[in-house]
Amino acid sequence: MSLPQNTFKHALREGKPQFGLWVALADAYVTELLATAGFDWLLIDNEHAPNDVRSTLAQLQAVAAYASHPVVRPVRSDSALIKQLLDIGAQTLLLPMIDTAGEAAAAVAATRYPPHGIRGVGSALARASRWNRVPDYLHRAADELCVIVQAETVQSMQNLPEIAAVEGVDGVFFGPSDLSASMGLLGKPGDASVRAAIRDGIQTVRRAGKAAGVLAPDRAIAEEYLAAGAVFVAVGTDTGLLSRAAGELAASYKRGAGSDSAIAGGY
Repeated sequence: MSLPQNTFKHALREGKPQFGLWVALADAYVTELLATAGFDWLLIDNEHAPNDVRSTLAQLQAVAAYASHPVVRPVRSDSALIKQLLDIGAQTLLLPMIDTAGEAAAAVAATRYPPHGIRGVGSALARASRWNRVPDYLHRAADELCVIVQAETVQSMQNLPEIAAVEGVDGVFFGPSDLSASMGLLGKPGDASVRAAIRDGIQTVRRAGKAAGVLAPDRAIAEEYLAAGAVFVAVGTDTGLLSRAAGELAASYKRGAGSDSAIAGGY
């Protein structure tokens, strides 16, 4: 049995743009549906969505048959949580609130077995190794792991060159909402100064030879970041898509409903 290839990691190395969708509805059936839509990657969110290890596992299993690559974000960058997510088969992690190079290095170490890191060894119990049916998993696992750290504070932007230079960090993802709040612009992720900071950050990450990503549901802003050099962009959220489509459908019928239709219906 072969070690699953991380198509997302290889695409980032090739500089091939990867378009993703944020998945926060925390349901395997929904996530499987989204895996058929054609996105390159799906972000299974544990930080701001009601997911846990079991619901994340169910979603990883649900999308395994499809081309969309699952990226998992834990609630925080914590070695115990990272260990659990890797063992259930996550190969790409998006680690939130990384403010220093030391925190980035600790995040990488949590994904590596000793002597290169501190990941606990329990592959015989783990889906990741297919319960030890993947030959030499312990020595090969890191080859297909992708570590993305999030820069989403003023402090992280100040430390960005050092963060991006950490060995084992494959990319840096910018969080506009938290960054705007850190800049004193709460609720204004599309502010010109926030966008300028992210564009500069993308260039810094690219100079370090790493991939840069960002969440940008607004198409014009997404294209702005792509032009600046972003390689992986989340272009929407499942909650936003469902809420907007449902509201538009309801409104389209209510706009056409009036007294004439009520009389014609005989009610």
